[in-house]
Amino acid sequence: MTHPLRLAQRQDADELLARSPLAALVGMLLDQQIPMEWAFTGPHTIATRLGRDDLDAHEIAAYPSVAFGALLATKPAVHRYPGSMSRRVQQLCQYLVDHYGGDAGAVWRDAESGGELLRRLEALPGFGKQKARIFLALLGKQFGVTPEGWREAAGPYGEEGSFRSVADITGPESLARVRATKQEAKQEAKRVAKGTEKGTAKEPGSGPAEGGS
Repeated sequence: MTHPLRLAQRQDADELLARSPLAALVGMLLDQQIPMEWAFTGPHTIATRLGRDDLDAHEIAAYPSVAFGALLATKPAVHRYPGSMSRRVQQLCQYLVDHYGGDAGAVWRDAESGGELLRRLEALPGFGKQKARIFLALLGKQFGVTPEGWREAAGPYGEEGSFRSVADITGPESLARVRATKQEAKQEAKRVAKGTEKGTAKEPGSGPAEGGS
């Protein structure tokens, strides 16, 4: 790691992410429909409420589901949807127990290529293709996990000098740039969607039917 992590923008939470592979995975899992800083602070909040210095996949997987949901829902809540996200966190931990002996770092420790690592990440519960690529880029750019072909496997998120995702955030300035890039992408998607709707609206009146020949 070439510099301290600044994902949670909180020293204690970022230090946990830096030393704990499971915390990093859980933070990435939580990173949806809430601000990134909130998501990546989540692992530290969970560990604190469990009375631990770190997260343990075996403990979380075996934790009574109702009690674990309540733990995430306690204000301030770990996520906007603590019930569904608590189930996803437990599913992730159970998968790690079943396939990696509870060792989250084993997901990437011996991956021989970027393609292999991407397949492993995509197999994790709650990790679709986009989330897997972003996390792969995060591993390569900020954790020093760089198997051959990792940038290609991460797609555009692996590009050097880009500001597309959490993988590119190293402080407040880069966070602002990533948010600006995402906002621009949303606006472009809206423009494209609006243009498609207009094009579709014109179709019934076009072509031979209009002339009645």
